[in-house]
Amino acid sequence: MKAPAKLKPMTGRIPASVKKPMPVKSVSKYSPVPKKMKEGGNWIQGAIKKPGALREQLGVKKGEKIPKAKLAAAAKKGGKLGQRARLAITLGKMNKK
Repeated sequence: MKAPAKLKPMTGRIPASVKKPMPVKSVSKYSPVPKKMKEGGNWIQGAIKKPGALREQLGVKKGEKIPKAKLAAAAKKGGKLGQRARLAITLGKMNKK
């Protein structure tokens, strides 16, 4: 087996695009990133469009906790119910201190 060939150093003219780093584009007003997230605020509150919709779909009364088993079963389903259940599971993992 042959030893790998050594690379020669670059000589000659280096293209301008390599010399200068490309500027970073600023976030446009049409960005999918919520404004509150850019500012470091409570962006999750803006991400939840219909508070209480998951609870209503699962038939759990207001003020009661949603059982983990019910939430896990709903997360396996498709559509909005599944999306909301998966988001609830993800948000439940946050702020564990």
